[in-house]
Order: sequence, then structure tokens, then C-alpha cells
Amino acid sequence: MLKKRYIKTRKVAKVTFELPKAELPEGIEVESVHLVGEFNDWDPTATPMPRRRGGVYRVIVELEPGQEYQFRYLVNGEHWYNDWHADAYVPGGTGEDNCVVVTPTEGGVAETG
Repeated sequence: MLKKRYIKTRKVAKVTFELPKAELPEGIEVESVHLVGEFNDWDPTATPMPRRRGGVYRVIVELEPGQEYQFRYLVNGEHWYNDWHADAYVPGGTGEDNCVVVTPTEGGVAETG
């Protein structure tokens, strides 16, 4: 799930990325989850997603407002997953689609999912 909010005082878009454990395939022992995308140069370790109460992996990222960013989730450094509540999907060049998040502008509040 994606939660998006424009912070007027700082002129940034605050995006909460959430991956519920229930959306991961059964049989995988989750050791780590990372958010990987254009906003962190596709660095597989730059943005860890800590596990929260209820088995949800969550991280909040501040992004440029009014932009589109491609992203995916990386589990255990080897399993790629999409957010089924993304704003859009585009071909990623590896035979799989990337998720897209569109950041809000001033006055924008959105929740996808």
C-alpha cells in the first residue's frame, strides 16, 4: 500500500511504502526487505524496510513533488516483488514490470490500496 502526503512547509512529498507479510508468497522466510527504485539509484541496500507490528514492512521516503518514480521491493536480496497498489506499472527491461508511484503536489493527499 502507498500513502502519500504533500508537506507544504518543506515542499516535499512524503510517501509511505508498505509491504504486508500476507502479500509475500508462503514458504519464504523473510530476513530482509528493501525498497529499491529510481529515487535511490536502484541500490538494493539503501532503503531497508523494518518489520512493524502485524508483520508489515514499512518505510517513509521524502520525494520531489509532482514526479513519477519506478520502484520494487527486494526480499532477502534475491526475490523481487511489486506493490499491487501502485499508481501504474511499466516494463522494467528485465522481463518484469516495475511499479510507479506518482507523488502529490501542494494540496495533494492520497492513499492507494
